[in-house]
Amino acid sequence: MSVASPFRPPSGLPEGIDERARDIFRRIVDGYLTTGEPVGSRNISRQLHMPLSPASVRNVMQDLEDSGLIYAPHTSAGRLPTELGLRLFVDAMLEVGDVSREEKQRIEAQVRAAGGGASSKGRSFDDVLTEASALLSGVSRGAGVVLTSKANKRWKHIEFVRLAPDQALLVLVGDDGSLENRLLPLPPGLPASSLVEASNYLNARLSNRSLGELRSDIEARQQEMESEIDVLSARLIASGLASLSEGAGGATQLIVRGQANLLEDVRAAEDLERIRLLFADLEAKKDVIDLLSRAETADGVRIFIGSENKLFSLSGSSLIAAPFRDQQQRIVGVLGVIGPTRLNYARIVPMVDYTARVVGRMLENKT
Repeated sequence: MSVASPFRPPSGLPEGIDERARDIFRRIVDGYLTTGEPVGSRNISRQLHMPLSPASVRNVMQDLEDSGLIYAPHTSAGRLPTELGLRLFVDAMLEVGDVSREEKQRIEAQVRAAGGGASSKGRSFDDVLTEASALLSGVSRGAGVVLTSKANKRWKHIEFVRLAPDQALLVLVGDDGSLENRLLPLPPGLPASSLVEASNYLNARLSNRSLGELRSDIEARQQEMESEIDVLSARLIASGLASLSEGAGGATQLIVRGQANLLEDVRAAEDLERIRLLFADLEAKKDVIDLLSRAETADGVRIFIGSENKLFSLSGSSLIAAPFRDQQQRIVGVLGVIGPTRLNYARIVPMVDYTARVVGRMLENKT
């Protein structure tokens, strides 16, 4: 499993900071990720394997603070990692474990149950994505998010239904029983036979394909189509596919689950304000979609921390995300976790990675 950074990962602590400082820095970060509280020099001196007085620890902490890796939230308080410190920790010091056999079994069971079983095609793949986001929310105590494109959905039936002399309803039935429809203008004087002919022509070639695959096939057989059906039916097919590509075929879908989890660890008024700002971020779906789309280019799990991204510049939140792929190994979506910067990265990173792989395998079974 690889963890991709949006920045060049540093090789270690800044020059001049030794192994002792590295140990102290790690303990400050670990304490923050565990409790959210500042870590003081006295507590650290008790934890160190080497004898070091609180005064000596404070001197090391001052060096770390001068390097921009930690800060004191209040006078005489302990220290917390800065966003720069968290980035360095995640890129250079984070020890990511594996998902246990029991956790793998639980993830697979929950995701497969949402899809109706390992071999079932009777339920919507949207159910799988919704369950995946809910599962990640429960694991992380943050918000689980999934982004995918409807262009990858498979369809089994398509039909043109006249509503008025100049308007038709284009209806699609998914292989999971879901419905999509689009209003479509009709040219004057179009006979009913053209609607039937266009529907029959498309259904003969649909065969549980995506709209993109169907459109590519028809474009490749343009001359053949024009010789098999009348000109008006051919124009209707072209107009219908164009409409679907702009709507059901090309739209992105964002699923967010578990926002309420973010309220469980609110300890102060400033925490409540941070969560309020994060909720506002999640409501701005376009910005969330843009951020998740950046994770599509990663080879593995990608981590965004705080103000590294403008979406979280005020709420001080983090995103851990991984892409998932279809049977042709094309990236077709992204899933992940949004929460405070003190997420349990070591645990959540492998969980996000494994869940993305399970969803990918489910997608292969659905195609």
